[in-house]
Amino acid sequence: MNNRKLSVLLAEDNPISSKLAQINISKMGHKLDVVYNGQQAVEKFLLNKYDIILMDIEMPIMNGIDATKRIREIECENHLDEHIRIVAMTAHDGEELKKYHYSGLDDYCSKPYKRDELSRLFQ
Repeated sequence: MNNRKLSVLLAEDNPISSKLAQINISKMGHKLDVVYNGQQAVEKFLLNKYDIILMDIEMPIMNGIDATKRIREIECENHLDEHIRIVAMTAHDGEELKKYHYSGLDDYCSKPYKRDELSRLFQ
């Protein structure tokens, strides 16, 4: 198991889902920033260095797919060597997940969040 403490950005608009993820991620000892829409996620990405972004798909103002596409554009425009890992946080089924991969998402985690599933993302 990886004991490295990561810098995590959680983009989640649902208060209950957000709190559940925050509790579990904090118990694992990772540093966590929380935002509530995709636009805020892009803004935080520009200001901070994260090891991983946990991106809800359905959020107001800018959804997770559009935010992920924008982050990938920024990486490309700025010739960034590091590709930040972005994980879809969703209750959608497997067919939807294929579409997410083409949007630039690297992985997914099913809702409701389970600690084991979240833990897998940080290994």
